[in-house]
Amino acid sequence: MINKIADSVAQALEGVQDGATVLIGGFGTSGNPIELIDGLIAQGARELTVVNNNAGNGDAGLAALLKSGQVRKIICSFPRQADSWVFDELYRTGKIELELVPQGNLAERMRAAGAGIGAFFCPTGYGTELAKGKETREINGKHYVLEYPIYGDVALVKAERGDRWGNLTYRMSARNFGPVCAMAAKHTVATVHELVELGEMDPEAVVTPGIFVSRVVKVPRVATQAGGIRK
Repeated sequence: MINKIADSVAQALEGVQDGATVLIGGFGTSGNPIELIDGLIAQGARELTVVNNNAGNGDAGLAALLKSGQVRKIICSFPRQADSWVFDELYRTGKIELELVPQGNLAERMRAAGAGIGAFFCPTGYGTELAKGKETREINGKHYVLEYPIYGDVALVKAERGDRWGNLTYRMSARNFGPVCAMAAKHTVATVHELVELGEMDPEAVVTPGIFVSRVVKVPRVATQAGGIRK
């Protein structure tokens, strides 16, 4: 019987190794799997390469992981924001490496990994510093840059509903990078707020099929200070 439900975050994160590449869903704080990030901090794996759209907000979540000193390199699209002081300090003092990737390229590079695509040509970045050292090609009169997939050892994603097979749905904009992160990793861990029985999820509504998911762990829904729901 297939049962991917973990009893705890700690159990779900067992086996994450030093030096792992960790793909983390989230667009800013929306869809950021805070409980899994906190669990990774407690788990203690070091020398990590983290892939995320951002480089942390404030002092919690991804920012806390960076502050813990466990991350060697971050691959992201938007490393600097008004509240990205943790990353700023680490980068300015040479304590973390940065690979800057345009947002569409970031998503497509992970999607390519999950789809088994060896590489692809993309026009974004041509003629800029981001294309330095990369192969370029003119196709039908337009210039393109060769980009390679981003593979993950583990992906951490935040979903809304799931079942014991690992099928997932997401809540509105909290979906963002979650599906492509799950596709691109060898081992995907997902938090859900609701666990349902097999057959209760409409197959047409499943966004991430269970084949891409290794562990599912239920976490409580957290209300924001304004009284809303954290996506």
